[in-house]
Amino acid sequence: MEFGSAFVAILIIVALEAVLSVDNAMVLAVMVRPLPEHLRSRALLYGIIGAYVLRGLALLFATVIIQIWWIQLLGGLYLVYLAVNHIFRRQSHSNADPASVQQAAAASFWRTVIMINVVDLAFAVDSVLVVIAFSREFWVIFTGVAIGILLIRLAAGIMVTIIERYPRLETVAYAVVGWAGLKLMLEGWGHGSEVWLHRPELALHLPQGFFLSITLAILVLGSLWAFRRSSES
Repeated sequence: MEFGSAFVAILIIVALEAVLSVDNAMVLAVMVRPLPEHLRSRALLYGIIGAYVLRGLALLFATVIIQIWWIQLLGGLYLVYLAVNHIFRRQSHSNADPASVQQAAAASFWRTVIMINVVDLAFAVDSVLVVIAFSREFWVIFTGVAIGILLIRLAAGIMVTIIERYPRLETVAYAVVGWAGLKLMLEGWGHGSEVWLHRPELALHLPQGFFLSITLAILVLGSLWAFRRSSES
């Protein structure tokens, strides 16, 4: 592949990663936010390392990865659990000692890192299927994906800071997380019905355009609500 064509392919893949992973950055932000501030950047760093390794393996063994349909189902269930748990956690921790909450979060550091990588692998399944349609050169695909992953991690760090400043945005973030979890669950079920049950007619697909539209609506309307309530208080 000529350098010019490779460069264009890399730019396209980076753009695709950014669009397809708009919810991924929000997921990462809410996953690392409970950690003490000095551990957040470390968790994101380990997440980047794990993401590079897992995406590389997913690209090398794409035909195998897409057969493991339960990865998406597991990741989706976990994200839905995070969103639902947030509602009850806010109620139960409303009068809790902040220091004890931070200590409990620090104790779960490695569990958070592991789940970041599990969720990232779940997101990687469809991402890999999309990017390999634009190039068959491994170095081109991995370069584009690597840049996209780095941008997502940077965006997640910025989102954590914004949520700290506007706490009501946390509710918006968890709404996106729950929506992303539902999408992953449907995709996992869709793959499972085709690969495991051999009943493609049972597959439930969520169109990418519809998913992105609802995600954008949640972010825009939720942000307006959060900023307005913050200014009133």
